[in-house]
Amino acid sequence: MEPTYLVCLPFAGAGASFFRGWQRQAPEDLTILPVQLPGREERFNEAPYTEVARAAEAACTQVLARIDGATPPVALFGHSLGAVLAYELANHLANGRGVTPERLFVSGSPGPHDGREAKASGLSDDEFLARVREFSGYTHPALEDPEMRSLLLPVIRADVEMHETYEPATDKPLPVPVTALRGRDDELVDGAQLAQWEQVTSAGFRTAELDGGHMYLADDPAALLGLITDELSEERT
Repeated sequence: MEPTYLVCLPFAGAGASFFRGWQRQAPEDLTILPVQLPGREERFNEAPYTEVARAAEAACTQVLARIDGATPPVALFGHSLGAVLAYELANHLANGRGVTPERLFVSGSPGPHDGREAKASGLSDDEFLARVREFSGYTHPALEDPEMRSLLLPVIRADVEMHETYEPATDKPLPVPVTALRGRDDELVDGAQLAQWEQVTSAGFRTAELDGGHMYLADDPAALLGLITDELSEERT
């Protein structure tokens, strides 16, 4: 059986390296394909995006280049900011690019038509990082180092601006089944907010909870990868 590409979209401030270690825990028929946005890691000298539409279009180009004209099975995963990026990428792929994802996995995010009320943009650095920590329930250890903090802050600010100003490009339902996920102890996204994702699909919808809080995927991705594999296997039978 041809392996499925699991395209992974980053949460705010994250780079592709967050997902690269997942391949060691993934089954043989699942190939992890992280999207690397500008402003981070090997692309640190490029200006980060501040608009979801631009980021999704660039991610689409990157994914199509990676699969190189072939038509392997593709699934999408995104957490928090990555969830809306994955949703917009799914729209790009399914509408005009000839690659309809097998399933869209969105994690730790309300539905795309319901914006976040609390904002972090425009705050001082310390206030901004405290608000982001409140939003995510997570902080990168590198932010404790002043030099690394100065490098990471512009990317995190751009990502937060991208998320806070986001408006969906369409309200047309996706022809792609959606699984919406959250950590069971997530205090930022509740079950009702997760259920909002049902509005975006005409092809089937499920929700699931995994052990942990908002950043459950940072603790141990094995359970998440197992769930994704099971969902994709069931989709094919």
